[in-house]
Amino acid sequence: MGLPRTDFRNEPPTGGGTRRPRRGGMLLLLAIASLVVSACAGRVSTDVQPVPTASEACIQNEQGTGCLPVGPESARVDLAPPTFSHPTRVDNPLHPTGVVSSELYLGRVGGLPFRTEVTLLPGTRTIEWNGQAVEVLESQYFAYLDGRIHEVALDWYAQADDGSVWYLGEDVFNYEDGVLADIHGTWQAGRDGPAAMIMPANPAVGDTYRPENAPGIVFEEVTVQSTDVTVGGPDGPVPGAIVVRELHMDGSFEAKTFAPGYGEFTTGGGNDLEAIALAVPTNARSGPVPAELRALTDGANRIYEIAGGVAGGEAQTAFAEISAAWEATRALGIPPMLESQMVEGLAALDGAVKTQRAAEIRQAAIGVARAAYDLQLMYRPAADIDLARFELMVRQLGLDVASGDAGAVAGDATTLEWIRDRFVSSLSAAEAGEVNGLLERIRTAADGEDLQAAEEYAARLGDVLAAILPTD
Repeated sequence: MGLPRTDFRNEPPTGGGTRRPRRGGMLLLLAIASLVVSACAGRVSTDVQPVPTASEACIQNEQGTGCLPVGPESARVDLAPPTFSHPTRVDNPLHPTGVVSSELYLGRVGGLPFRTEVTLLPGTRTIEWNGQAVEVLESQYFAYLDGRIHEVALDWYAQADDGSVWYLGEDVFNYEDGVLADIHGTWQAGRDGPAAMIMPANPAVGDTYRPENAPGIVFEEVTVQSTDVTVGGPDGPVPGAIVVRELHMDGSFEAKTFAPGYGEFTTGGGNDLEAIALAVPTNARSGPVPAELRALTDGANRIYEIAGGVAGGEAQTAFAEISAAWEATRALGIPPMLESQMVEGLAALDGAVKTQRAAEIRQAAIGVARAAYDLQLMYRPAADIDLARFELMVRQLGLDVASGDAGAVAGDATTLEWIRDRFVSSLSAAEAGEVNGLLERIRTAADGEDLQAAEEYAARLGDVLAAILPTD
């Protein structure tokens, strides 16, 4: 279940690195502007209000230049020690970690595409805190920046008997150019500080709580600004959301929205915004994958395969077939952010086909196939989609080998390892053994910058995957 915190594989550079912005950032302003549809008149406001300054205590900011403007102790709802009788039943509507198996967030940061995949991992772990052995769920947070590995975190959650959700720590891995740069942000309850409330059972305006509460290592304080807000979701209006303002250890503030059936819904501000694109089972649809959508996925995979040796006319014909499949799929009703993602992907593929350059066509085809698998997540198990995403990353590794980019290949190998953790439990012992064995060889080759060997093992892994990828 993920890399152990002491198994860095790609060792960080001497002196660590600078922590990048995390979970704060990223979707097009037009999409965010349309998220808040309505609020209950007279009861709530979606305006972000100032956080009051506390006089009870001083918590130094990370710069060491002054006290953080934390809220008053009287507003805090996280001071009573929680009782955990059934901690892994995490079904709080505003933080349904134990209910939602997979989530996709899309956005932009610094003008670059930002993508986050959040996956509930199989199994649990136990954390000792406050004289208790608390069993927790483990969730994998994976962030891509401009299509490359940016940050991975293993987050641990438990629900108290009163329905509040508590955060018991995380292992954080920050990457730079495909290599682990640092583990800043890593903490664990009982070792570095207390467990921290991340969602009250029944949040009310003015409630204050600390999702991270180990000053000097990690610190966040949240104040609820609005409740009973209706936001625009992937399938339409979602009532019952809350808007909060989050204070960070550097003294900055961030606005966030949490919605029933999703948990974190939007985050960030300005030009760096992120929002939910899809969650399952919240946005799951019944029945098999529609023929139109399957044709779109198959078409993207086909154009990847033929890109290396076909004439321009044949590639244009293949693209026309993909475009027709997309229009038929679009008619089924598509979540807005996934629709925008596909439109952008097809525009990139169209431009690549016109260049008649194989590498560009294949790169764009991977993007369209990934967007199509995102849509298929509404109909298929999350493990199946992660297996398909894994296969696309194997192709990406091949493209990076061909371009001679050793750093990208190392990042691809690491990405494959993390995605593997999401689906490997769904494979047979024999299949898992083949996948793990070849992945170890790819890792060794990538670390040694032996691109030829990495390509050879990736090709063999592709053959293995062709035999085990689900067809339905």
